[in-house]
Amino acid sequence: MAAGGFLLVVVLLAVVAPLLLYALVRAEHDGRETMDRQSAERAARRDTQETRASHGDRRNPDDTQSDDPRAR
Repeated sequence: MAAGGFLLVVVLLAVVAPLLLYALVRAEHDGRETMDRQSAERAARRDTQETRASHGDRRNPDDTQSDDPRAR
């Protein structure tokens, strides 16, 4: 009898956990901010500049040199 109850709990968790995960991901998807391409590029550049400044990178943001070793 106890084994049957344990099996029932395991089966319920196997069904409920993916549905809960799906609901959480769906809720995150519904709350996302949409923007046009130009706004997205501006936001991405702003994030990059803030990251460089917070890591102590003092290079000129207009510098055309690449950090990619393949570009050399």
